[in-house]
Amino acid sequence: MGSSVRDLAAATPATRDKYIDLLRVASLGTVVLGHWLMAAVSVGDDGRVAVGNLLAVQPRLQLLTWVLQVMPVFFFVGGFSHALSYRSLRRGAERAGTEGERALYAVFLRARLQRLLRPTMVFIGVWGSAALLLQLAGASGGLLDVSLRLVAQPLWFIGIYLAMVAFTPPLLRLHERWGWGAFGALVAAAGCVDVLRFGFGVPYAGFLNFAFVWLAVHQLGFLRADGRLRRPYVLAGAGLGAAVLLVACGPYPLSMVGMPGERISNMAPPTFALLCHGLWLVGGVELLRAAAGRWLRRPRVWRLVVAANGVSMTAFLWHLTAMLGVYGVLLGLGVRLPEPATGEWWAQAPVRGVVAGVVTAGLVAVFRGFERPSVVKGARGASGSGRVAAVGVVLCLFGVLGLSLVGFGGMLDGRTAVLVAVRVTAPVAVAMTLAGWLLVERTGRT
Repeated sequence: MGSSVRDLAAATPATRDKYIDLLRVASLGTVVLGHWLMAAVSVGDDGRVAVGNLLAVQPRLQLLTWVLQVMPVFFFVGGFSHALSYRSLRRGAERAGTEGERALYAVFLRARLQRLLRPTMVFIGVWGSAALLLQLAGASGGLLDVSLRLVAQPLWFIGIYLAMVAFTPPLLRLHERWGWGAFGALVAAAGCVDVLRFGFGVPYAGFLNFAFVWLAVHQLGFLRADGRLRRPYVLAGAGLGAAVLLVACGPYPLSMVGMPGERISNMAPPTFALLCHGLWLVGGVELLRAAAGRWLRRPRVWRLVVAANGVSMTAFLWHLTAMLGVYGVLLGLGVRLPEPATGEWWAQAPVRGVVAGVVTAGLVAVFRGFERPSVVKGARGASGSGRVAAVGVVLCLFGVLGLSLVGFGGMLDGRTAVLVAVRVTAPVAVAMTLAGWLLVERTGRT
């Protein structure tokens, strides 16, 4: 790995935006560290294991989510990368003629989703098989039941990202025609959804903001790719000011992540306040670009970013498995877990984090090979149509979102969860994800 990382770092074109790579790694790393810190595992008087949220135990810490809820940064980076990738493939398709243009969408989906879906399918396969075997063996209770539910929750992020990739071509065309106007339309749509949701109580209206909020942040990546984010301080100031006003005067909670038992969450479905939070974060990281660029010119720093980028999705998928495994070992050894947010709990937090990091590194070493994409040179000779690939993405999207809600527990019991207004089971969600992935892989192959 060391020599290959050195070779990749040394071969980096001078035109590559290294800061985008740093933001991708830093945003996923912040999410991982945040999950490790927020997990408040406790054992009740009846011996039952519960996993709560530190921010619910200590509400004052919810202000930290205004800095640590960095998923908008990752989606912003995705918009930048998707714009460059699609334009590159589009130029190749234009040279290839009608055949290449017809296959462009399928090739683009496969090119962008390989490093996302392949490690995700391995993760689902391993956990799905383990859950099935455990249920057949009659194993249940304790931390196991909680783990089978929790490890699937980060898959919601995969589903949202799939939607962003799928919508890139039409939204990029809108951006190329209307620029800031296309972004403004998405922002206005997100605001109207919240008016319908909170002002008029329209049922299910809020779910539209899973698209409008995240696609608006994604659209900022298109603007960044064209060099049109020239005044990031305006974006940061307007976003922060609006978020403060909305939380202070509106129905929006302080936390920018979901809290147990909350009547209203800024995350599920996303709110206009979360969109404003995303605007301030994007503006904020853009203000740091020049300073970070000087730091990234150091060869050792850039090699570290290159190495982390090569395994970031694998680490994200398995980090909760590692954390829950650490807690499982502690409970198995009879170690007493301190009450969350106490002095003893805080004293143990760095140790738990380091051990979880070591376990995650071990899991990454085992599964990292599935994150390596094959080279896609163009759209000529693709074996399927864009319509079939679109069906595949939709199946994957609903499959992983459904699985993030229902979890891996009770695979044979018919346990369900409600996805928007439809009930899904774990086996059905797994089947949809697998079928969708195979369609994307097959139709975009060149």
